[in-house]
Amino acid sequence: MADQQEILSGLAEIVNEETGLDPAEVQMDKSFTDDLDIDSLSMMTIVVNAEEKFGVRIPDDEVKNLTTVGDAVTFIQNNQG
Repeated sequence: MADQQEILSGLAEIVNEETGLDPAEVQMDKSFTDDLDIDSLSMMTIVVNAEEKFGVRIPDDEVKNLTTVGDAVTFIQNNQG
């Protein structure tokens, strides 16, 4: 199981691959839409890649609750197998 920092680093890598954002900008308190300017299509790609990378299932109706990077890190950490 990945710890919080490993999940954050992995998400930053995924966001970088999808959007080109500097991984250093992907921090726990950043909003995916307001701070990182990630649109819904890119968010779905990030979710799919995060599911594959961390071996978790993120239901579609849960994605709307993952507004910050910290929300996503916590969800992944709590739902790893």
